[in-house]
Amino acid sequence: MAQYWYNVQTKQVEKDAQSGWKSLIGPYETREEAAQAPAKVRERNEAADALEEEDED
Repeated sequence: MAQYWYNVQTKQVEKDAQSGWKSLIGPYETREEAAQAPAKVRERNEAADALEEEDED
């Protein structure tokens, strides 16, 4: 079964991890899921930032 990865340097989806691990987010089961990786990372970072702000109060 193929796995898909999002390459943060090329901003492209790769099938079966063709680049170095430092450049990849994944694995994902579908190309579509991998393409959404940057949005998911952004959402998670925003949620973590919000939690940090709550802890600082």
